[in-house]
Formats: sequence, C-alpha cells, structure tokens
Amino acid sequence: MDAEGRPRVAVTRAVGQTDELAARLAALGCEPVEWPLIAIEPLADDPVDVVGYDWVVVTSPNGAAELARRLANRPHRLAAIGPGTAAALREHGLEPDLVPRVSTQEGVLAELPRPAGRVLLAAAEGARRLLVDELGAEFLPLYRTVELAPADVPDVDLVLLASPSAARALARTPLRAPAVVIGPQTAAAVRRLDLELAAEAESHDLDGLLAALERVLRESR
Repeated sequence: MDAEGRPRVAVTRAVGQTDELAARLAALGCEPVEWPLIAIEPLADDPVDVVGYDWVVVTSPNGAAELARRLANRPHRLAAIGPGTAAALREHGLEPDLVPRVSTQEGVLAELPRPAGRVLLAAAEGARRLLVDELGAEFLPLYRTVELAPADVPDVDLVLLASPSAARALARTPLRAPAVVIGPQTAAAVRRLDLELAAEAESHDLDGLLAALERVLRESR
C-alpha cells in the first residue's frame, strides 16, 4: 500500500503501451507502478501481400498494429483473437470478420468456417502454431517480444501480466507479489514458474484483466 492506503499495482507492459491501463488503475483507487518487463521489436518493414489468402488470423494488438503498418492490400477475411486485437485492427480501418468467443487459437479453430481455405497466421515470432498444425496455415512472424531484466524491483502489492513472456521475465526477478493475468496461456506460465496466481481474467482483454483485479481487491478487504 502507498501512503494513502492505495494498493500498489505493477504494470508490466512495454513502454508506450501503459497509459490507458495506468489511468484505469488510478480510477479504481490503485497506484499504478510502471515496470516494463517486455519490449516489442518489429521484425521487418517490407510490405505484406495477403492476396490469395482466404483468412488472415491476427493474435494480438501488437500484431494488429504491425500488420496494418505493413499491409500491401486488404485481407479477404480477418479473424482477431480477442476484443483488444479486434479494437486495434479497427483503429487502422480493418474490420474483423471473426472474433471468436474464446480468445485463443483454439477459439478460432472452433469457429472458423470449413473449409477454411488458405490461412495466414500473423503473430509474434515465438507464438504458438496450433493453426499451422491443425489447418496447414502459413506463419508470418511480425514482431518479437524481448524479455527485460529491470535493475529496480518495486514495492508493490500485485503484478499485472498480459503474456507468458512477462511471466518469464518476472520469474527472473526477486519480486514475488501475486499476479493477476490476462488469460490461460499466461496463467499456465505463472504456474510452471511457481509464481503466485491471484486471478485469471474471464475475458482475455483489458476489461477482463481489470475485472479480475477488482475481484482480488474485494476479496482482500
């Protein structure tokens, strides 16, 4: 807690991607503590030609921004994993045709019409390749997530984690505050790393993450 009795919550997203989350934490009565555990590095600048693909599947807001930056032509149909990814696509004038109810590649697999045709999976360099394995999708790495090793360790009550990469970076620090996580892959990483899992978001987006945090705060009072 800070001097005013507010819970101190570590925001571990990349630099430049924390403003909205920090503002919403403050509105909840928390003190946001910016502590980036990851950085995002684009992999290329050449145009991405999506002609000939029946579906382009985008897995994250970072992927949406990178795809939009490099697109040479409009996709025939777009699938977005998670409402945050869908919103990021819309910010760039790209309306997704499918946002599965379950915000994972399994969710896309369950709802993608069959036959799916030719599919392009646009994601982070080390992303899971379930759609490649199950549908024969082609894989396009758009960016890499770099795990950071910050020298400082903040005094916080809770940590927000939005990716397995952030969980792995946290595990290499001395900090062992309970973690509130955005989805099942991050939760699984937290468990593997023997970190303390306080809550997992029911919807895998910013709203879900904050709702999970609110549950934890209510239960601690």
